[in-house]
Amino acid sequence: MIEALGYLRESISNYSDEQKDALSIQNKINENRYESETMFIRDLTEDEISFLNNILPDEINYAMNEKDYKRVNELNEVYELLY
Repeated sequence: MIEALGYLRESISNYSDEQKDALSIQNKINENRYESETMFIRDLTEDEISFLNNILPDEINYAMNEKDYKRVNELNEVYELLY
């Protein structure tokens, strides 16, 4: 699995009980073998992209506060591809 998607899957697991988009994204990561983050992003629906746009800034800030710079970089890599 691509490392960035592993970090993303872990981050969105916090939302899977309350958001259908989180569960849908989690299922995509678990069921598919994406060759790149770009291929993953291309497979997302508009709602899933919107969901990630809403949560990733908070997740990146949390990782920064925890000084988990590896997580910051990996999540930021996915976030940048959303645009």
